[in-house]
Amino acid sequence: MDKKIGWGLFLGRVILGVIMVAHGFQKLGHMDNTVQMFSKLGQPEWLAYVTAVIEAGGGLFLLVGLFVVPSAILLGLTMVGAIILVKLPAGLIGGIEFPLALLGLSIILAMAGSDKLSISHLLNNKNGSK
Repeated sequence: MDKKIGWGLFLGRVILGVIMVAHGFQKLGHMDNTVQMFSKLGQPEWLAYVTAVIEAGGGLFLLVGLFVVPSAILLGLTMVGAIILVKLPAGLIGGIEFPLALLGLSIILAMAGSDKLSISHLLNNKNGSK
């Protein structure tokens, strides 16, 4: 893989990871508010917990470079949910633009992966594979 592409994927992985960790831990730190918000949207309480854990855990996995593709897929699905359930009525500007950008980054990482400076890369090299 071209070095520029590898570094670009790494930076995208870290940026998405930082943003999702922040959002996930914010939800986890205020679960009563998170559950209430999901309830107002007509969503079950358990979905608030699942979303918070996916955002926090998926973000952490991206930061360390472990399970990048499945984490990016799950994070992308949470962004689809945010777009459809929360942001769509506000339109593009001030509405779906931010989760849409995060969804785009999730799709790129889900399709391309990112092993630059990652635990996955270290584990694969330790096992003798590329």
